[in-house]
Amino acid sequence: MSINTKQVMKNAWRITKDRNLTCLRIRVPGGHLPVKFLPLIQDIAERYGNGTVHITTRQGFEVPGISFKDMTEVNALIAPIIKELEIDRGVKIEDPVKGYPAAGTRNVSACIGNRVCPNAIFDTTSLAWDVERTIYPHDPHVKIAITGCPNDCIKAHMQDIGIIGQVEPVYDASRCIGCQACVKNCKKVSTGALTFENYKVKRDPLRCIGCGECVLKCPTAAWTRGGQYFRMVIMGRTGKKNPRLARGFLEWVDRDTVLKVCGNLYAYIEEYIDRSLPKEHVGYIVDRTGLHVFKDYVLKGVTLPPKARVANFIDFGGYKYDRHVFED
Repeated sequence: MSINTKQVMKNAWRITKDRNLTCLRIRVPGGHLPVKFLPLIQDIAERYGNGTVHITTRQGFEVPGISFKDMTEVNALIAPIIKELEIDRGVKIEDPVKGYPAAGTRNVSACIGNRVCPNAIFDTTSLAWDVERTIYPHDPHVKIAITGCPNDCIKAHMQDIGIIGQVEPVYDASRCIGCQACVKNCKKVSTGALTFENYKVKRDPLRCIGCGECVLKCPTAAWTRGGQYFRMVIMGRTGKKNPRLARGFLEWVDRDTVLKVCGNLYAYIEEYIDRSLPKEHVGYIVDRTGLHVFKDYVLKGVTLPPKARVANFIDFGGYKYDRHVFED
């Protein structure tokens, strides 16, 4: 049968090494799936696929071994998943029976967040749904991940945009007994933002990343959690040309800023992407245009909160294969 491969991939199906078979991709924004859909995914895998599913690094499902002729039927079967996980949460998809309308912008992944984890500062699943509603459906190859604290269990530093929870620690000197548990812990596991002077703890706001470790370690509640904020890191990527970790772009910003930056990203991509390529990591576009152009686009119409800080310079790292580090 004749296959339009571009349309197949746009419909969130894979082109596989078997020319007769394809692979369904199911989005699970935030990695949070109602278990009632598991029997449906199992049924599709057993009736149409090879009886297995692959859980992707982006927290979605891939169902391999499906014939191209069954795509229309399987798309109709996953309509309830698309309706509940996408449409009911505000994502604009006209006809879920036809499957997903785009696949370039990948599933928004997230750590388990403060619904479960004591280290997490906020509800990562809720923010993932808001980001999904903001960016999907879109065709550009964009990866966004959300992590509840600077431990970064979701590997936000390997994404085009990583969103990291921050908490502003509030210090009550009258409750402090000078045990220095917070100071020692900050030095051992975080950035060393705390010092002990004149029998009181001082916090360096330039070093503090809002991890909340001081709050967790204080035995007298001299440290408490204040306002909730976010840090955004940008332009992390894998791939062949120049893999690298994301670097800090914004910190101490609010939820509204996060969502506007994610939405504004697409105007920047539309203007500067290399259309000769099938896909391009956003970081390569930034490499060409410079940070200042990227900043102008993504911060357009954004009113930053008073505590916010914006990077004026980013020394992007990574490695390139023309720098020989191995012996011949």
